[in-house]
Amino acid sequence: MKTAFIGLGVMGYHMAGYLQKAGHETTVYNRTTAKADKWVTEFGGTSADTPAKACDGAAIVFACVGNDHDLRAIVLGENGAFGGMKSGSIFVDNTTASAEVARELYAAGQERGISFIDAPVSGGEAGAQNGALTVMCGGDEDAFNTAYPVIDTFAKAVTLMGGSGSGQLTKMVNQVCIAGLMQGLSEALNFSDRAGLDSKLVLDVISKGAAQSWQMDNRGTTMADNEFEFGFAVDWMRKDLGIVMNEADSNGAQMPLTALVDQFYKEVQAMGGGRWDTSSLIKRLRQNG
Repeated sequence: MKTAFIGLGVMGYHMAGYLQKAGHETTVYNRTTAKADKWVTEFGGTSADTPAKACDGAAIVFACVGNDHDLRAIVLGENGAFGGMKSGSIFVDNTTASAEVARELYAAGQERGISFIDAPVSGGEAGAQNGALTVMCGGDEDAFNTAYPVIDTFAKAVTLMGGSGSGQLTKMVNQVCIAGLMQGLSEALNFSDRAGLDSKLVLDVISKGAAQSWQMDNRGTTMADNEFEFGFAVDWMRKDLGIVMNEADSNGAQMPLTALVDQFYKEVQAMGGGRWDTSSLIKRLRQNG
């Protein structure tokens, strides 16, 4: 199948690579041409100098960009993706964005005969590298069924959550859970340190019980070692939590813990940790005594 991928960032670079390795003829677009050239050298395929040109003839177009503004720009802007897509094709958006923009672009696609699926992912850079992402989708069932086997090339789980926007709403739930878990794990390890325990031994023991989580298994040891120069950046998490809080304002959900942790991440940013992994929440506890 002919595909296109727009946005070769930390996640998209590897996701597009899996499409090409699976045998899909993939054309990529990236604002930084050098990144696209590097991708072509590594994986094959081709690159284009606009989103519209990248989408020419593609049955399914993927995108993974920064935020709502970036998404609108590459889809609807001058030389945007919809301008190069044919009727009957499918746009799969892997960006973590708002449910509002998903519904907006779904409607814009309908006017052009293009299906739009919001399909944010979870699993981080490691999940993208290993082709093991969890993909939460919103959109029409027929389009999802067509896109499913192609999305599955870089995923361990692909699920249709409901109509347009449902994928983004599910990703918001995911981020709320991570934020709360990271704060709890940070407080627990800081408590362990101050109690004079061997925190790595504590992690080894409690990870075999009810406290176990992905965050504990994959971030506990690095938190104990005060290592944060990797992973899902605090800046990105604050962007995601901002989307959550905006949605909560609309639907009336109370988010006291999420709002508090968002402010803790703001403190980490003020410490110069905008690009640190989200597990760096523990640094503010260590710094504040």
